[in-house]
Amino acid sequence: MAGSGKAHLRDTDVLLRVEDLVMEFPVGRTGLKVNAVSGISFDIKRGETLGMVGESGCGKSTTGRSIMQLPRPTSGSVVFEGNDLTKLDDSAMRAARTRMQMIFQDPISSLNPRRKVRDIVMEPLTIWKRGDSASRGQLVDSVLEDVGIDPQRAAESQPHQFSGGQCQRISIARSLVLDPSLIICDEPVSALDVSVQAQVLNLLEDLKERYELTLLFIAHDLAVVKNISDRIAVMYLGKLCEISPAEDLYQRPAHPYTRVLLDSIPIPDPTVKVEYAPVEGEPPSPVLPPPGCRFHTRCQYADDQCRTQEPQLRDIGGGHFVACHHPLETPVTLTARS
Repeated sequence: MAGSGKAHLRDTDVLLRVEDLVMEFPVGRTGLKVNAVSGISFDIKRGETLGMVGESGCGKSTTGRSIMQLPRPTSGSVVFEGNDLTKLDDSAMRAARTRMQMIFQDPISSLNPRRKVRDIVMEPLTIWKRGDSASRGQLVDSVLEDVGIDPQRAAESQPHQFSGGQCQRISIARSLVLDPSLIICDEPVSALDVSVQAQVLNLLEDLKERYELTLLFIAHDLAVVKNISDRIAVMYLGKLCEISPAEDLYQRPAHPYTRVLLDSIPIPDPTVKVEYAPVEGEPPSPVLPPPGCRFHTRCQYADDQCRTQEPQLRDIGGGHFVACHHPLETPVTLTARS
């Protein structure tokens, strides 16, 4: 599988640059380790949204947490605003996290159930002693209004008195009060109803412009990240297999795994005959990943080269990079097929 190679990295106006990121977890006392993230590299320009997709267990969320140094990665570098976060001590890293925030998958469990919502949103300002009491209150009320939450109700209510979508809006507000430049969205809409998903995605787009944000948007559903992302990176079993401008990825997926993900997007028409890219079996164990391309055990195009030699990310035109010995060439159309 891919992930090796840095041909896709850029040099100008980069806010976050991750190189050779490795995150491993020991398996008890067996001497084995879970290869959660295996040497991936990517960057995000200032003001850009990078969508990171892949099936469950591919290492997306671990990548997001490793960027935040929660926990610190096994190896590799994470350069944010010119500083390598892997080399900062705990005090400096704590200060750096004020410039980078996370929004989590389960909004309700990420909020303190004992506290009033307004106090939850104000807490980061209190901890870092930003402004006086009056200015903090004004900022909190302004941010709550920006995410669509009534400040008056927030001052009187606890998280359990709000819906899941409202709690996610509250989590977004909490992430904004310290004026971060980067927000890592860890599957922020997967626990919400479809109609609420659209509302939250539109809200993130509006806030991105208003607060001049840069986003890393992690999701397992390619349909969710299509409209919000400028570029999309596809992960499989701890490795990057493709990275491309969003529109180009949907029109001409070059990696067989990306094609499988695109074919998994449902078409809401029972009369349509859908053609699926064939894929069989389950992903290999991250404890003992296969050699060569990690997708070769499920790929119909795999040959001896795929089984022994790891492909490198290479440019196929238009800023579209793929790590595959036999990239696809047939464009796809994400519309109903008759």
